[in-house]
Amino acid sequence: MNLLKAEQWQPIAQTHRTKAEEWTIPYRSRRAQSKMHPVFDFLFIYYRFAPAQLEYWHPGIGVALETEEWLPGYNQKSYSLDKDRIYLDTVKLDAKVRKRLQWSLDLCKSVRSRPAQFACFGMHEWAMVYQGGPEGRARHEGTLPLRLTQSEIDTVVESRPICCSHFDAFRFFTDTAIPMNRFQPNQEGRMLNEQPGCLHTNMDLYKWTAKCMPWVGTELLWDTFNYAISCREVDMRASPYDCSQLGYTPIQIETSEGRAEYEIEQAQLAKRSKKLRDQLIEKLESLLQSE
Repeated sequence: MNLLKAEQWQPIAQTHRTKAEEWTIPYRSRRAQSKMHPVFDFLFIYYRFAPAQLEYWHPGIGVALETEEWLPGYNQKSYSLDKDRIYLDTVKLDAKVRKRLQWSLDLCKSVRSRPAQFACFGMHEWAMVYQGGPEGRARHEGTLPLRLTQSEIDTVVESRPICCSHFDAFRFFTDTAIPMNRFQPNQEGRMLNEQPGCLHTNMDLYKWTAKCMPWVGTELLWDTFNYAISCREVDMRASPYDCSQLGYTPIQIETSEGRAEYEIEQAQLAKRSKKLRDQLIEKLESLLQSE
């Protein structure tokens, strides 16, 4: 096991915290004022991981940190403190934790085994506001205006095939949009439905990495968080919402030019996801082989 002296790991941990706080401090401030950012704060609200989890630096398996006391964010469920060092202790990988890690590994490998599909054009966001929803309101009412009229949005949805394979996107479809989807994904079918071209499947790399913390290390968590931000930005740019006040230009998927632009963005994000997914798979396979 590699031992990092205090003068080695403390600057690394502080540098990471400084980077993370560029996101977490503004989020906490907005939350306190009930003024949420419609794009960025999705990562904190939807995935429900505490901002502190992003702030604490964890080295991952095989690295011990020089310290004589417990560190903030390092709990006894995962770590052991032995005289002058603290380290992730694989002995503490109980059956419940192993089951969670194995499920994340199986899903990532299942996604990786499939060819990427790029035919959805981000229609899921449109299906979520089709006909205004059961209460006649868009999901982001009060925070973002629509860039088209409700009638225009409905026409786009009715004129395009919808082929959303991601359950967590599909479950927010309006009641009248649900039967329009080519697939009817459910929670139990994730292993069969999710594929590496899907924007939400790839955004979820942050979720699965966070669920595997602290075992896979903060470096991967940070990389998947930043990647998820990129996915979220494309997601909202291609939506029927007007994000211009936030500095975003729309991807007008209601036009052939916009659909071509979306497919390029989607393919680029899928390419970036491969490296992150491979890293998570490698870390989990190594971890689950440990006794």
